[in-house]
Amino acid sequence: MHEFKIGYNLGTLISGKDLLLFSKLADGMKNVDSIWIPESWGREAFSSLGAMSQVTKNVKLGTSIISIYARTPATAAMAATTLDILSCNRTILGLGVSSEAIVLGWHGVKFIDPLERMREYIDCIKLIVKGEKVRYDGRFFEIKNFKLVYEPQRTKIPIYIAAINKKMILLSCTQAEGVLLYLRPMEELRETISFIKSHAIDKEFQIGLVLIGALSNKEPEKAKERAAKTLAFYIAVGKYYNRFLAKNGFKIEVEQITAEYHLRGLDVASKYVSEKMLNSLTVCGNSEECIKSLRAFVSKGVSLPIIQVNPVGDSESSFKEMLSTF
Repeated sequence: MHEFKIGYNLGTLISGKDLLLFSKLADGMKNVDSIWIPESWGREAFSSLGAMSQVTKNVKLGTSIISIYARTPATAAMAATTLDILSCNRTILGLGVSSEAIVLGWHGVKFIDPLERMREYIDCIKLIVKGEKVRYDGRFFEIKNFKLVYEPQRTKIPIYIAAINKKMILLSCTQAEGVLLYLRPMEELRETISFIKSHAIDKEFQIGLVLIGALSNKEPEKAKERAAKTLAFYIAVGKYYNRFLAKNGFKIEVEQITAEYHLRGLDVASKYVSEKMLNSLTVCGNSEECIKSLRAFVSKGVSLPIIQVNPVGDSESSFKEMLSTF
């Protein structure tokens, strides 16, 4: 299965040791485009990617995602250009707005006008990465005659925006090199990608889709249960995903999952993930089922499928099985 490139997303529950192990294994695969590290209230993204840069030579290294409320644009630009130095130009900067609960509850920052904040944030980063003195006077950010003390490896680092609503998707089409989508039902995905292709300025614009992935040929049902738990968690705690999926064909499941999560916990809540929901939003089961699902998503116009790795059983064996399958 080598017709297209694949990315992998390594979540916080994967240990630091396994993070490096997966990176080494993936770096030897010809069709692996990139490895991505998410950030919420656990592992910090750039230090993880910095460590990964030292055990890899080929794969791109991306943040998927860092919140624009958690760092100033200058801090993000310093981190991205530092990673670029360590990795020899393999950085991708994935940005997102996170959620009000995390922004206010974890970072203590008011969740105000995320769209305009994102616009200014990207403006600042692009200016800083050029390596020139920056003067910027925006509503949210000001930079007064500062520049990086070192010469950046390159004057442009690819920026991908994590987007749910059309306004943020449109911003990515005009201001970034790619978009990162997550939990988009199969039919809705077709419409969204059509919208992206009609608005993207850059012909090389990348449509990244992060997919919950769990694979096991010995225990395919266990892999499906693993994927269902991850999906149920995001539905129960993610306000935006909760609303979005309820509006796009899964209202009953979303209501059941949310209610059961708060009453009886994740194990019970995940039982309410229907087969239709699992097939429409994840890549799970045995190798044959996973390949079929991945092809279906790519056929909708996804240029970079990114598998969110959920090991089933022993981590190393699970990593090898997933990498060899795709």
